[in-house]
Amino acid sequence: MTITEVLKIIKSLSQADQKALKEALECSFSCASFESITEKRFSSGMFCPHCNSIHIKRNGHKGNVQRYLCNDCHKTFTIRTNTITASSKKSFETWNKYIECMMNAYSVRKSAEICGINKDTSFIWRHKILDALQNMASSVKLNGIVEADETFFPISFKGNHKKSVFVMPRKSHKRGTKTHLCGISHEKVCVPCAINRNGLSIAKIANLGRVNTKALHKTYDNRIEKGSILCTDVMNAYIPFAASNDLKLIQLKTGKAKKGTYHIQHINSYHSTLKHFIDGFRGVSTKYLNNYLIWNNFLNYSKETWLEKKNIFKEFVFTTNKKDLSKKVPMREAVPIVA
Repeated sequence: MTITEVLKIIKSLSQADQKALKEALECSFSCASFESITEKRFSSGMFCPHCNSIHIKRNGHKGNVQRYLCNDCHKTFTIRTNTITASSKKSFETWNKYIECMMNAYSVRKSAEICGINKDTSFIWRHKILDALQNMASSVKLNGIVEADETFFPISFKGNHKKSVFVMPRKSHKRGTKTHLCGISHEKVCVPCAINRNGLSIAKIANLGRVNTKALHKTYDNRIEKGSILCTDVMNAYIPFAASNDLKLIQLKTGKAKKGTYHIQHINSYHSTLKHFIDGFRGVSTKYLNNYLIWNNFLNYSKETWLEKKNIFKEFVFTTNKKDLSKKVPMREAVPIVA
């Protein structure tokens, strides 16, 4: 049978039957697309995502999806179990569109409109994806010449509503106004940032107010390779940190741009790009700020092309063993200071 004959048969169907056929084809394509990506998760061999056992067997199908049974924990699973998309009823095309929206740093509402989903779903997807991306970021280690400096963001309790268990520790600030205390204070979170000449970067909330050596250890310990050259300003906290991590420390006085081949121009540019990126979302709640820091690092500072980044992003999102319930996304600490 030729394609022309098939098309004639399709045209002869009722509108209801044509719609049913379209949905069946889309479902079949979505499942195949999902599986072609997520099967990479088991490229080294099939294992149980619940207990990591390799003693498994096939256990029928759910729709077009193969199910498996673990002989040790006796739980069933598919290749998408315990991933972000595990219980999603949306198609692969919808998820693919959403990842493209994130690659373009679109707002929650714009992404929802493009993908045909609810804005609340768009928000949950954003942070499920960024939570998974934290796994990638935690493996980043810097070497060579590393520039480091800290930047600050006012504490924002946006999204912590009175109807939740959260209690505001201070009076709310009116939109667009500055913090009540001038300069660096405990009304601002300190974000130590570091970047090397290969475009690898680290940024994470460490403490409130001015940076200290303890905060630097929490952020950078085991993240900067021994023997690397650390370029900073004259903040004293870096001296004991560099000594304890076997780093050569080059400190530049305020107003001095270079010391030979060493400078902190890259980290200053990083801060400028980061602030611009965050400002584009018109207010980021502090409890989600770490996710936006990772997002900025991936989009603006990794060296791959846009398409390469998208493919890396997509494969990582669909294969990472990370599943959070939607209701847990907004239930994180209002100010995520690492102990």
